[in-house]
Amino acid sequence: MMAVYPRFWKPVRPECDFILVSVDESQYLGVMPSIKSLFVTRLYHAKLSAFGDPVDADELEASCYSIAEDDEAGQAWCEKEGYPGYTSYASLTDLPWRFPVFQQIKDSLDLHVAAFAEELAFDLGGGELVLEDLWINILPEGGTHSSHLHPHSVISGTTYVAMPDGASALKLEDPRSARMMAAPPRRKDAPEELQTFVYVKPQVGDVLLWESWLRHEVPMNMAEEERISVSFNYKWE
Repeated sequence: MMAVYPRFWKPVRPECDFILVSVDESQYLGVMPSIKSLFVTRLYHAKLSAFGDPVDADELEASCYSIAEDDEAGQAWCEKEGYPGYTSYASLTDLPWRFPVFQQIKDSLDLHVAAFAEELAFDLGGGELVLEDLWINILPEGGTHSSHLHPHSVISGTTYVAMPDGASALKLEDPRSARMMAAPPRRKDAPEELQTFVYVKPQVGDVLLWESWLRHEVPMNMAEEERISVSFNYKWE
């Protein structure tokens, strides 16, 4: 069977009319189009246990609940701000010091973040990426965490403690969305790297890392049980 090639118009000389050439002919003429990806957004996905000592999942979950129960300042902040469930984000800044299991998490995250920074080809000069914040999130049924980013940080991420059936995925947004202006929407069958939103469904014990400028959110938790995670920021100093 004879091959059928796409065809497009190409001027052979500046002063002549356009002629119709096929892809096989265009290769000879040196006009084959080239498309490549620029300014790639990286998402790091691994098991937390890939680096450092394995974390006891039951101990970690119990610690999250124990801290949430005792953290009156955090409970008050959540009620005041209308935050569903509980977060220690605005109340506790020393979880690795309070509980050994969170120190284990920090030790593992330091190694994961270093590996991701290498993949991103960061030139840190004489500095390093260090943990800035680490906090607990307990999201009940029906709870959401609206779209946001993490200003003044370099790397952000989450490790997952409890992900019951129906728990919401992490929703990531194309960082160019605000600059698309009159662009049409993407087709539903577009490749993942061209989608405007990408949903990632992690498992318990996973860690996700991304650059802190990447906008993300947690859609409504449809599980009857609570979705528990530990999030964090790393800064350059």
